[in-house]
Amino acid sequence: MNLKKIDDYRYEVPKTGRMNVPGIIYATEHTIKKVIEDKAVEQVENVATLPGIEKVSLAMPDVHWGYGFPIGGVAAFRVSDGVISPGGIGYDINCGVRLLRTNLTREQIKPYIEKLILALFHNIPSGVGSTGKLRLSVEEVKQVLKKGAKWAVEHGYGSKEDLEFTEEKGYLDAADPDVVSSRAIERGREQLGTLGAGNHFLEIQYVEQIYDEQIAKVFGLFKDQITVLVHTGSRGLGYQICDDYIKFLQQAVQKYGIWLPDRQLVCAPVDSPEGKRYFSAMAAAANYAWANRQIITHWVRETIMEVLNKSPKEIGLEQIYDVAHNIGKFEEYNGKKYIVHRKGATRAFPKGFAGIPEAYKDVGQPVLVPGSMGTASYVLVGTQKAVEDTWASTCHGAGRVSSRSAILKSVRGEELAKELKEKGILVKSDSWKTLAEEAPQAYKNVDEVVEICHQSGISKKVARLKPLGVIKG
Repeated sequence: MNLKKIDDYRYEVPKTGRMNVPGIIYATEHTIKKVIEDKAVEQVENVATLPGIEKVSLAMPDVHWGYGFPIGGVAAFRVSDGVISPGGIGYDINCGVRLLRTNLTREQIKPYIEKLILALFHNIPSGVGSTGKLRLSVEEVKQVLKKGAKWAVEHGYGSKEDLEFTEEKGYLDAADPDVVSSRAIERGREQLGTLGAGNHFLEIQYVEQIYDEQIAKVFGLFKDQITVLVHTGSRGLGYQICDDYIKFLQQAVQKYGIWLPDRQLVCAPVDSPEGKRYFSAMAAAANYAWANRQIITHWVRETIMEVLNKSPKEIGLEQIYDVAHNIGKFEEYNGKKYIVHRKGATRAFPKGFAGIPEAYKDVGQPVLVPGSMGTASYVLVGTQKAVEDTWASTCHGAGRVSSRSAILKSVRGEELAKELKEKGILVKSDSWKTLAEEAPQAYKNVDEVVEICHQSGISKKVARLKPLGVIKG
C-alpha cells in the first residue's frame, strides 16, 4: 500500500493512476493499520478519480469501509465540472445528533434515572421498522419534506429558538417533495418521531470533563451537568430516496460518459437535470430528519418534566446544537462554490463564519461527536484549520471496526446490559440482538478519534460527556 506519512496525525495517499487529486487520511501509526485492513484506503483512492473533485479526497479518523465512499469520507466537487454522488452522502441521509443541556446535576438526577429511562423508552418509539405516534397523510409528509424542523415547530413541537440552534436552521430550501417516490413517502408516513435501530440512540449523560472553560460557558455547559443526546436520521424515507437515486443515476453515468472505478460511486454532473433532481430529493430527506429530531426533542422535554414534576424553567433542556453527519451541501470557499459531500463527518465552522448561530459567533460552531454505547461522547468546536484543510469538516463518531455479524459471535445482549449496569449505565433496548450489535468493542476508541482531530487542529475539545442511561432501537 503506497501511503506516505505527513505528520503524527496525517497520511497521504499519493496521486496515481486515474486519481485527479491525492488522498489524505487522518490517523496515527496505531489507527492506520485498521484503515488499511478495512480497505477504506482503496475507497479514498476511488473517490479521488471522480470528475471535478477539488484539492483532495479526505478520510476522517473514524473512517471505515462504506457504500462507494468510505464512512468518514469528505470530498468537495466544483459546480462547473464536478459530480454529486448518493454514495458520498449515504443511505441514512442527515443521520445526525442533537444535544440538549439542563440546569440539573448528576446528583439531582440519580434517584430518577431508572424511571426516566423507562419513561423515555415508552414515549419515544424505537427499533427496526418502528412506527411513531404520528400518522401523517401523504400531503402532510410532503409538507415535512419541504419545511423540515420548521414544520415541527409550527405544529407545536418545540420553539423557534431550537431552529436557531440547528444546522441550516433545520431545513434546506432546495427540497422538492415532487421528486420523491411514493414508496419513500409511504415509508415516511408512520416513522416521524422515531429513533429507529442500528447505531441510533437517545442518551442521558453528564459532563464529566471540561477542556475549554470559556467556550463551554458560551455553550452553556458546566461540570457534572445533565445533558441529553439524540442520535437518529431520516429513517426508511431517507434510505428509500438513496436507493431510488442510486438506480436512477446509473443512466446518468452512461449518458455523460463518466468512468467509475466502482459501480457504487454512481453519480451525475452537479449542474445536470439528474444531479439537481437528486440534490432536491436528498434535501427533502434531510428536512425529514431535522423534523424527526425536533419532534423527539419535544417528547424528551415532556417526559422529563412529567417524571421530575418540574417546570421547563427549572429543568432547562435548551438546545445546544443539532448537526448533520450524512449530507451534501453547497458551500463557498475562497469565493468559489462547491458541493461538499460529508458522509460520516461533521461540519466544523470556526468563529466568525457565516451560518452559525449569533450566540456562537465569537467561539465557533459546536461539533457533536457521539461515542459508542457505554463509552463517552464529546463536544468539540470548529476551527479555521478545518476550513483550510478539510472543507470545514471533522469526525462524526467512533467508527465501526467490527461488522454486526462478527460482533454477534462474541457478545450477548443480556450480558452486555448487565456489564453496563455494573458500570452505572442503564440500557433499555427493543432487542438483545441490536444491543449486542452495538457493543462498544464493535467501535474504535472515541477518545483516540477525537484526540487526532484535536491534535491536528481540525476541531478542538470543549467537553467530554459520559452516559448514565441509554435507549437503543
